[in-house]
Amino acid sequence: MTTDEILQGLFDNTLIGNAPAVKDLTNEGLAMGMDPETLLYDALIPSLEEVGARFERGDFFVPEMLIAARAMQGALDILRPLLAETGAKPIGTFVMGTVKGDVHDIGKNLVNIMLEGAGFTVYDLGVNVAPEKFVEQVQEHEPDIVGFSAFLTTTMPMFKANINALEKSGLRDRVIVMVGGAPVTQEYADAVGADGYAADASTAVRLAKALIENRRSAAAPA
Repeated sequence: MTTDEILQGLFDNTLIGNAPAVKDLTNEGLAMGMDPETLLYDALIPSLEEVGARFERGDFFVPEMLIAARAMQGALDILRPLLAETGAKPIGTFVMGTVKGDVHDIGKNLVNIMLEGAGFTVYDLGVNVAPEKFVEQVQEHEPDIVGFSAFLTTTMPMFKANINALEKSGLRDRVIVMVGGAPVTQEYADAVGADGYAADASTAVRLAKALIENRRSAAAPA
């Protein structure tokens, strides 16, 4: 196969969620001496962006997104250590968790895979994460963004509790706060003082990039 055929195959098979083919093509590309970054940025990420675009148009639904994201995850597992060796700089660092009292994780996991695919380093704290745990992990990893996910209206008030905990520990100004989950709205995100809200995984990735860029340009000396 030519390098172009490998890239096209990776794009097409990620799009349809053919995980075994994505793994095989990734290994084949590497065996041919292709750069891990080329495989990621010229095939896998564009494919996942296409998945996001189709989801936004209503051509794809959550199952298709999940299948594509899982296929991409297989390639990422192979590429991640190689990218680390080449010193490829992540776009940013993200600490993510489902809030205390909530054990739903499909949406959170999908966002994580999409973020990783887009070049973020993601620390997933899992589900039922207490405010203290978020504070401790923000202190440890010094992320650009911390993400709170809630699937139940009864656990949404934890967003505010988490933000209060960050304020109390003096970390609030050092980190961007994003929130999301099925019942969450932009209005609710604004009301609790979050910096960003995304209704779905592809929007979350776009917004995360934009929020980091805005913060970095604001911090840059004029």
